[in-house]
This record gives sequence, C-alpha cells and structure tokens, in this order.
Amino acid sequence: MLKHEIKFRVRYGETDQMKYVYYGNYAQYFEMGRVEWLRNIGVSYKNMEEQGVMLPVINLNVDYIQPAKYDDLLTLKTTLVKMPSVKIEFNFEIFNEKEELLTKGYTALVFIDIKRNRPTRAPEYITEKLKDLF
Repeated sequence: MLKHEIKFRVRYGETDQMKYVYYGNYAQYFEMGRVEWLRNIGVSYKNMEEQGVMLPVINLNVDYIQPAKYDDLLTLKTTLVKMPSVKIEFNFEIFNEKEELLTKGYTALVFIDIKRNRPTRAPEYITEKLKDLF
C-alpha cells in the first residue's frame, strides 16, 4: 500500500514543439499519482476537502532524466515516503513502455484545516489505514 502505480498516455496538448512532454506538466502527473494513491487506500481527496482538510504542495522536486514523448504510454509509480504527520511526502518515478526511467520526483504537502487556514495533523482516517505499514 505504500506504493501505487497508474498508467496513462501522453496527450498532444501536453507536449512542446519537439513533441516532448512540457516540463511543467510533470507537477500535474505527480498530482494524478497522489490522488490515485489516496484513492487506493480508500481516501477521496474530494471528500477530504469537503470534511475541511486540504493539501497544498509546499515542496516539489523533479529530476528529468529522459524526455517523455507524445503518445508514450507511461507508468507512474507513487510511493509514500513515511507516516504522515502534519505533512505527507511522496516519491515518484515515471517509466516508458521499455521500462526506462524517465523522471523522478518528490512532493511534500501540508495538511491544512480549511476553516482556520492553519496546518493540522493528518486526519485519523488516513493514519489508521497506514499504521500497520510503519
């Protein structure tokens, strides 16, 4: 459960004139990975926000190793770094169909109480699902 992967195809609109994925799109790919990682453990990001908690990104790092190209079928592996507290951290790896590593990344997000607009601890329904893994 610490690792989850999704597959998706690069769309034309995500590329630059060289048909390479535009560098800024990797943040959106990582968001897809995080949201699906949460969904995989039974947590809906939409429901979390409706319950008063949001997760803004406070750190994003990307290492571009090889370019992803238009129409490539990519595999995005998302891994939880450690047990969430006030923040939650993920590592990402993107592979092409030949299983070549194209991109590595990292994001840290902070749990924010929407009403107070202040950091808060990870919701118990998340830490309960993860407690046996750490």
